[in-house]
Amino acid sequence: MAVTKEVLQMFLYLLLGVEEKATDKEVKKAYRQKALSCHPDKNPDNPRAAELFHQLSQALEVLTDAAARAAYDKERKARKRAAERTQRLDENRKKLKLDLEARERQAQAQSTEEEEESRNTTTLGQEISRLREEGSRQLEEQQRLIQEQIRQDRGQRLRGRTENREGKGTPKVKLKWTCKKEDESQGGYSRDVLLKLLHKYGEVLNLVLSREKAVNTIVEIATVRAVELAVRNEVGLADNPLNVSWLEGQPQGTVDPSPPGLSKGSVLSERDYEGLVMMRMRQATERQQLLAQLQQEDEVRHT
Repeated sequence: MAVTKEVLQMFLYLLLGVEEKATDKEVKKAYRQKALSCHPDKNPDNPRAAELFHQLSQALEVLTDAAARAAYDKERKARKRAAERTQRLDENRKKLKLDLEARERQAQAQSTEEEEESRNTTTLGQEISRLREEGSRQLEEQQRLIQEQIRQDRGQRLRGRTENREGKGTPKVKLKWTCKKEDESQGGYSRDVLLKLLHKYGEVLNLVLSREKAVNTIVEIATVRAVELAVRNEVGLADNPLNVSWLEGQPQGTVDPSPPGLSKGSVLSERDYEGLVMMRMRQATERQQLLAQLQQEDEVRHT
């Protein structure tokens, strides 16, 4: 992919939303997030989506190639110095008239810097030409991952529609937990906490959290399979268990698991028991990580 001169004039780090010292891994992660949000396939009504997606791709090419990135940084710093020099000159002209000797020295210094800028621009152009000849394997890989994620999203939505038609409408669950009226933390279950707990099972379409009665919350989930997993496996926070039960859309012939992870009347074999224990251990680890993350975010908001 050819890197255009217009893109090279941009601040590529700002375009991707990363620091100037960002690693290749951080640059690729930022590219995937931004490119996915503005991908032309997901924004057919936005004429600027394709242009922005193209600019992000070129930025990835430059910033993930060590030689091209070094040349870009050097040329950008030279342009910054030139802009600062121009600003200083404008300020000096307003304050006083420079004599001829000062003007000559200034012109000589400026000529030297312009020669350096020209050399930097030439080096950057050579690196960009090399990139164009070699191709960008990293760019192709990142775009392949984005296309795969888009296909997975489409497949999940199609599966959700099929499963919904087989059930009794849009799948919904009811959440209950212990919460005192005067508890402002709602028993530890804020909207963000509930979404993070349920997102691992599938896409959450809607969550109605009653402020007057927080123990009676309705959640709409994209697929029947996701609801079945949530009802069967989710137990919530360790110090305040969460009860997840069907509210609407449960397919005929299925029953709520009792205990979680087993159908009524089933026999728990040794292998099933080991699997259930491992699942509970994973859920406990996930809940601890979630609590630590929420505590860290809360500390950041209050700093």
